[in-house]
Amino acid sequence: MEDCFSSDDDCYSDRDSLDGLDNEDSGSHWAPSKGPSSKVITKESLLAAQREDLRRVMELLSVREHHARTLLIYHRWDVENLFAVLVEKGKGSLFMEAGVSLVDHQDLGLPLPPTVMCEICIEDVPSGDTTRMDCGHCFCNDCWTGHFVVKINEGQSKRIKCMAHKCNAICDEVVVRNLVSKTHPDLAEKFDRFLLESYIEDNKRVNWCPSAPHCGNAIRIEDDDFSEVECSCGLQFCFSCLSEAHSPCSCLMWELWVKKCRDESETVNWITVHTKPCPKCHKPVEKNGGCNLVSCICGQAFCWLCGGATGRDHTWSSIAGHSCGRYKADGEKKAERAKRDLYRYMHYHNRYKAHTDSFKLESKLKETIQEKVSVLEERDSRLRDFSWVHNGLYRLFRSRRVLSYSYPFAFYMFGDELFKDEMTDNEREIKQHLFEDQQQQLEENVEKLSKFLESPFDQYEEDRVMKVRMQVINLSAVTDKLCQKMYECIENDLLGPLQLGIHNIAPYRSKGIERASELSVCWGNKVNNSDKAVPLHCGSSGRTTESDQPSGSGSSDESGFSSRKRPRKDISGGGKHPRKDGSGGGFFDLNLPAADIVDRSEL
Repeated sequence: MEDCFSSDDDCYSDRDSLDGLDNEDSGSHWAPSKGPSSKVITKESLLAAQREDLRRVMELLSVREHHARTLLIYHRWDVENLFAVLVEKGKGSLFMEAGVSLVDHQDLGLPLPPTVMCEICIEDVPSGDTTRMDCGHCFCNDCWTGHFVVKINEGQSKRIKCMAHKCNAICDEVVVRNLVSKTHPDLAEKFDRFLLESYIEDNKRVNWCPSAPHCGNAIRIEDDDFSEVECSCGLQFCFSCLSEAHSPCSCLMWELWVKKCRDESETVNWITVHTKPCPKCHKPVEKNGGCNLVSCICGQAFCWLCGGATGRDHTWSSIAGHSCGRYKADGEKKAERAKRDLYRYMHYHNRYKAHTDSFKLESKLKETIQEKVSVLEERDSRLRDFSWVHNGLYRLFRSRRVLSYSYPFAFYMFGDELFKDEMTDNEREIKQHLFEDQQQQLEENVEKLSKFLESPFDQYEEDRVMKVRMQVINLSAVTDKLCQKMYECIENDLLGPLQLGIHNIAPYRSKGIERASELSVCWGNKVNNSDKAVPLHCGSSGRTTESDQPSGSGSSDESGFSSRKRPRKDISGGGKHPRKDGSGGGFFDLNLPAADIVDRSEL
């Protein structure tokens, strides 16, 4: 029963027919474009995106890049949250919690004696072979290097603490890089790469695109954590759980539905409903005749009604020496419950699959529609604008998608798996009728729209084509409004009153899932350890995309951040899953253009 969208053939884009949407001459009013609320971060713009946040923190707090990065990594690259903590707790508390040491030690400016005893290896070493951190602790370079190598291999390269006992200060990344590169240049490169990629790995507003093979892009959202986005590679996905776009299902509902479709639980239910275990060998036996005396392949005869072992003699009305007419509540309840659950699942699954299959068939309409439009354009007719055909096809795709995912939503919304204690039986019945009425209206209008688009209107007379045109325009507006009302019903009437606030859905967008635009970052200052400002260029990295896509909406969950960063495919490594910080394997090629290469000596 694995019928979920798990292959490329099952995936589709809401943007397949969006080109003429703004020219639709229906009575509906599309939301004005505000610009994309999600950005594509490519390997070229990753450094620019990170440096933009670093610059903001450095300018506000007047700190070096190393300290700004330490603060941002601790606060998961949430600049607004960092500033809020600064206002609430003050600069001292902000630095202390993050492990930033800015205490002025009088002896830091004094020269070291010719020989210094390292408290780690307990040996006297020349002062030129020692390093003193911002916290004031000084050890020999060999001990520092060994400490850094161990931490990088353990996966702690982004926050390496000082070796001193009970010192929580974070070591300067420049010192780490310089010492490690002398003996382990490969680890130094890995250290740099992990610092750079921490902007994605530790950032709650950024996720890798889950495409396979990986496209090398990441997506940054600005507003709504529970949103569905489209990468520049064309993949549409849920930003929260990184699975395919699945609204109006919540992430938890979709996760449970996929598991239910893929595992063997429903096979077990079918066996429970349609078979009985043999009392001798316990293998499932299916009845293939009308007689209630059945025989297992092991030779054991038993009663189909009660499952008890019997002899093989029986009359036309009963089994000799056996009677099971007395009611046994437990066995009957168990069998009836299994049968009811199976039939309920099959009801929703069949309709879910029916709409996904309908979409697969309707997706072939795109070429057919274009051929029909070409035939109509060759006619000498007063009807010259055929954007209504493409808009209707797009609306059909969009509505099919909503209908398809509405059935897994209804399966869990009105079942006992998630909300058994959240609603009374009467409340559940009322809400189910309300939702199913809206679902039925949407389904009827979608089928009508599909019928008109599949009709051979290129062979009709002009008057009849005008009638089809008006029907398609009206049905497109109606289905859009019904989809919007269904989302409002789910958010306000179904999920809104519930106490369990973990079910959030992506907002409905009339123009479809938002396509992220390429990130454009202005580098007003080049940050370095000396805190000097060097004017640089301002520009956009990567290719340009549409700037007139709808923006996102909704509230951002400030307390929760994504801990499910999906591992990326190694583009140059033939699809191997990269490993996290501290182990082998690269994530993707970070060879930046010449204009973006950073001189490590300036860091």
